[in-house]
Amino acid sequence: TIGAAFVAKVMSVGDQTVTLGIWTAGSERYEAMSRIYYRGARAAVVCYDLTDSSSFQRAKFWVNELQNCEEGCRIYLCGTKSDLLEEDRRKRGVDFHDVQDYADEIKAELFETSSKTGQSVDELFQKVAEDYVQFSAFQVMTEEKGVDLGQRSGAYFYSCCHH
Repeated sequence: TIGAAFVAKVMSVGDQTVTLGIWTAGSERYEAMSRIYYRGARAAVVCYDLTDSSSFQRAKFWVNELQNCEEGCRIYLCGTKSDLLEEDRRKRGVDFHDVQDYADEIKAELFETSSKTGQSVDELFQKVAEDYVQFSAFQVMTEEKGVDLGQRSGAYFYSCCHH
């Protein structure tokens, strides 16, 4: 992706309907703004080019960013351009077993996809939706505590504001 984009994808998981809000950001010149795209994310698909080992190193950077900033975010590693490997296996620049070991280490799901042919794209998003439903059912979501600006009782309110 060049720049950033948003799309909503409606998925069915059993008898439930889940709408995934999907932000895509790909150009490194937007890196400074990237935090706004993944703040509060419950899932992140971190992509790398199967034919480019440096892109896998860059993906590791983003995984680290997500782990440091979004504690509850599940990570899915996504190798792209698998269609190029179908044409010529020698084009693979990232060893599958190295990526699988890394995915195991960070507890991520691993997919190899092709935007050109659509290979494994639907399966990836279906897994994200299923995991969201499964983990949301068991996860107790608590809202952050905040200040009630409408509260008018208590010693603090009167002592600091009404003398």
